[in-house]
Amino acid sequence: MSENRLSFGKLFWPSFLAVFVAGLVGMVFFFLILGGIIGSFGEFGPEPLALQSNTVLHLKLAGTIQDVSDETFDPTSLKLERTIGLPEILIGLQEAAQDSKIKGVFLEMKNPTMGMATAEELREALQVFQKSGKFAIAYLSGEQIGQLDYYVSSACKEVYGMQGSNMLWSGLHAESFFFKKLLDELQIGVMVVRGKENDFKSAVEPFYRTEMSDSSRMQMQVLLNGLWTQVRNDISKSRKLDTLLMDSLVNTFAVRNLNYAQAYQMIDQTLYRHEVLTLLKKKVGINENTPLRLQAFSKYARDTFHDHQLLARQEKHIAVILAEGDVATEGEGVSTERMTKMLRQVRDDDDVKGVVLRINSPGGSALASEEIWKEVSLTADKKPLFVSMGDYAASGGYYMATPAVRIFANPMTITGSIGVFGVLPYAGDFLQQKLGISTDEVRTHRYGTISLTHQLDAQEYAFMQTEVDAVYDQFISRVAEGRQLRKKAVQQVARGRVWTGTDAKRSRLIDVLGGLQSSISALCKQVGVHDVVYYPQKDDSAFNDLIALIDEEFENEKSRAQVQIPQELRAYYEKFAQIKKIKGTQMRLPFTFNFY
Repeated sequence: MSENRLSFGKLFWPSFLAVFVAGLVGMVFFFLILGGIIGSFGEFGPEPLALQSNTVLHLKLAGTIQDVSDETFDPTSLKLERTIGLPEILIGLQEAAQDSKIKGVFLEMKNPTMGMATAEELREALQVFQKSGKFAIAYLSGEQIGQLDYYVSSACKEVYGMQGSNMLWSGLHAESFFFKKLLDELQIGVMVVRGKENDFKSAVEPFYRTEMSDSSRMQMQVLLNGLWTQVRNDISKSRKLDTLLMDSLVNTFAVRNLNYAQAYQMIDQTLYRHEVLTLLKKKVGINENTPLRLQAFSKYARDTFHDHQLLARQEKHIAVILAEGDVATEGEGVSTERMTKMLRQVRDDDDVKGVVLRINSPGGSALASEEIWKEVSLTADKKPLFVSMGDYAASGGYYMATPAVRIFANPMTITGSIGVFGVLPYAGDFLQQKLGISTDEVRTHRYGTISLTHQLDAQEYAFMQTEVDAVYDQFISRVAEGRQLRKKAVQQVARGRVWTGTDAKRSRLIDVLGGLQSSISALCKQVGVHDVVYYPQKDDSAFNDLIALIDEEFENEKSRAQVQIPQELRAYYEKFAQIKKIKGTQMRLPFTFNFY
């Protein structure tokens, strides 16, 4: 009987091969069908937007608002995550102002994360949009209305809110975390080397102090006061409120929900959402029983931006290079690899008549900053180059801006921080005392032992200080040369200190107070062109458009539960990941700032 029994191999391999071939054929058919769907979607489907008259754009701001738009498809959840970029929003509002089918904008703020300069630029764009004669109505709702939500919304001539929603009108707050006691407990030492007189370069203070130094506290207080003054004055002008009253409301904690906000005329009225939609119908001149035509602004802006880019690439134009993120030698942020490629590309393109370098960076690697500075210099020697500063253009971010012909910054841009530092951790005691790990060594020369387990002696520390001072001196020289200032004048505003855009203009660190659109308009006028191409260039994906369309269909039918890391914990993790990447001498902003 054993002779008639089939072996495992004779059963398994034919079955496995059959399943494998069937799966492979199935995949081929799946992708052929999907390709056909995508092809028909792009070729035979409807126009990206078929707007009808009396349309209202629904501008719902959530997530992170940054300069560079992004889209990521998650194949496991079949979900497309899209982040709209500030340039898309600005161009979308510009186009909508001229579009006869668009009657107005309905703004809803959903606690987006953005810098204060970005918020300021959004307010300005909304105000310009309303000057076209069209309306912009803001509606505030949710468990907690943030101060940034209200700040942007206050640019609209009409602001409404949901009765009962909390709103804490409490002023600005900055907080630093210090790790010295933790490091002492773990017996981990950190040797800090700052440039000479860099007493304002407080990024390294958390490693060796338990509280802010006097210089750090002073610069932070001055910075917050300057930012608050701008916020207060902008809202005061839009809402026609007295600045003394607004400060009094903060000092007495008088506004704790939207009912109080209405009482002090910070908003027009508390309404339910359906009442606001009825109000919008009256604005566009339709009766209450007629459906309101609400068009997602994100879709409108993306399509408008894409169309503009397609046309602009075929004409003489200026190039806008978006430099966003930490400065590093490699990676997805402001890396030498990405930046040098884009700068060389526009420098050698005869159709590019000028360049706007948009910087939104707190700095980073000193070496990478120098490499990018050189490419910016070569580009500025060949073509008119302006710099537009976003939320941050500090330290290494400011370093690369210095060759520009003109530098623009928003009043609430955080800039300057002209200084450098290096951090050298020592974990020898931690390994031995806490983990029971000892080390021994063999070396050929005296200075061959620089590692995590070796603490610098006085001579080695002096060598490091000399190197850091040399980088700082070069930083001062770059600023003096680019800004046509004496080194002594630069030293007075350097020392690692940060400034608002308003204060930076007084110190001649920038030339013009204005946002991205202001810098683009000025350069277009100077070189005599009106088309603009943004870098890095992104082409629309038919597949992603299909997924986005499916997402939009399902969005109103059901909500999908998602497991998400809380924003606060995610911020700590990102900070930890950033620290892990630090190598070499740094030109980095001493802090990051969140406005709630």
